[in-house]
Amino acid sequence: MMKGRPKSTHGFLGPVALGYLLLDFVVDQLPWLPATWATYVRIGVWAILGCAALSRIPAYEGWAQEARHVPLFLLSMLFMVASLAFEAVFGVHFVTALMGLDWHRSQPPLPDTGQWLFQALDERLPAPVTALLRAPLLGLHHFLALFLMLCFSTLWGCTPRPGVHIGAQYMRAMAWGRLLRTLAFVGTILPSPRPWCGPHRFQVPAHASPWAQQYHLPYAHDQMALWGLLKDHRAAAPPSESPPEFVPAWGRLQFLAPFLRPTPESSDDWFTTLKRAGGGCNDLVFSGHMLVAALTAAAFQDVYPGWTSAAVWALLAHSGMREVRERHHYSVDVVLGCFVGVMLWRATSPRQENRLQREDALRKAAKDGDMDRVRDILERKTRIGLEETGTPDGRTKLFGAGLLAGTFALGVAVFLLCNNG
Repeated sequence: MMKGRPKSTHGFLGPVALGYLLLDFVVDQLPWLPATWATYVRIGVWAILGCAALSRIPAYEGWAQEARHVPLFLLSMLFMVASLAFEAVFGVHFVTALMGLDWHRSQPPLPDTGQWLFQALDERLPAPVTALLRAPLLGLHHFLALFLMLCFSTLWGCTPRPGVHIGAQYMRAMAWGRLLRTLAFVGTILPSPRPWCGPHRFQVPAHASPWAQQYHLPYAHDQMALWGLLKDHRAAAPPSESPPEFVPAWGRLQFLAPFLRPTPESSDDWFTTLKRAGGGCNDLVFSGHMLVAALTAAAFQDVYPGWTSAAVWALLAHSGMREVRERHHYSVDVVLGCFVGVMLWRATSPRQENRLQREDALRKAAKDGDMDRVRDILERKTRIGLEETGTPDGRTKLFGAGLLAGTFALGVAVFLLCNNG
């Protein structure tokens, strides 16, 4: 904990965060509450949380430290937006459109022993336990909400690091995870655990793309042709005859047509074609939902350890089981999503600002007799301490209000837009 952080508020975040999740779950489960009123309740809760954060602006003394990390925060946000756009255009849609709807209808799901295990447990566990394991306790947007609360809790002294810095690390780890995930599921196309997903969500041609017709379909069910391919190292089988690819009039974005593969009925514009699916079907190998959940749990473990962190990990385990139970992902997707998320959080942690490393550098400089280096380290440490504990002026408070409002608006927008993953 940094000096000046009030100890009495250290446990403030846990009850608020878990209370919010409980309220949101109860609102969803009330059969007599209209959906419109449930939305109003959520807006009211977020308005209360936002007003509480704004009320802390005059008392918060860490705005100078927050401001130092704003450039990194903005760069991390741009990196994350670019990686999400790359995943949506060249990944999620492309990997389903590439093989055509006929292939998705005909491919059975892969054998998943994790799914079998949960089915066996459902037959043996008491009904209340099974109902709890199947209950939709929280989704992707809830983990995003938990992370937003973690970042804003720095206003009450709940975290030892600036909220802007935590947010920048989260977005960098998210961006790298999304890029790795896209490369993984585009590189190896797995059939969906829900065979009806592709035909239900996507309006793409029924036949496979010319690329798949030339390099995959001739060898998918012909062992001799595949043996010849491995022997000669070149495709020798002729591609099957299929209708020509439809070419939409998208102007400068015409290059997206081979990736999105629109049909004459679904070629309004590239954005409508991309948005119509509302989610992926073959973006497997490792789960994006579990990546977000693991990053949130790792962030809590890093900057807010304790019973709240343990509760977030338990909620992560529950969400992972639901991903497999409801056949959104295979078991391997969930396991890899968790491990990749934790490793990326560790890989993007601020090593240079680690207190132990600064002490090691000071000890080494003193041992070597390098007094200039010792003096430089002590001066830097003193300067950082003064910036962290200095009383903010009016301009700094105004900056803090703008930063808080902008970040809160961005978080709410992401919360609403990512409701379907």
